[in-house]
Amino acid sequence: MNKRTIITMLIASVLISLSSCKSGTSDENIITLTTTNFVGETAKGIVMVDFWATWCMPCKAMAPVIAEIAEQTQGKVKVGKVDIDANGPLANQYGIQAIPTILILKDGQVVETLVGVQSKAALVNALSKYVSLQ
Repeated sequence: MNKRTIITMLIASVLISLSSCKSGTSDENIITLTTTNFVGETAKGIVMVDFWATWCMPCKAMAPVIAEIAEQTQGKVKVGKVDIDANGPLANQYGIQAIPTILILKDGQVVETLVGVQSKAALVNALSKYVSLQ
């Protein structure tokens, strides 16, 4: 094999790997939030909202952490994701300028904003200010 064939195969392999990364809302504990349902889904209780995009590699890295928190806080915290490409007006309304951005809402009001890749510990710490996670 020549150098060009090897590089082409390597690029194809990386693209296939990236396309198989889960970054959407396939997890049953995560709600897909849109401009249509956002207000209703976030009006009561504690809600953690992940603003993300399919092309965002840091967002893809955060996806397993978000899913794990959604599973572990089920019944205490509602977890949702907003695809900013499909819901631009919503991202604008909340002043999202970089992704991933995590908003924590309490009874419909933003009480915490975390920008960039966050550790699970950082997210749990932020949520713990508003709800007991023990």
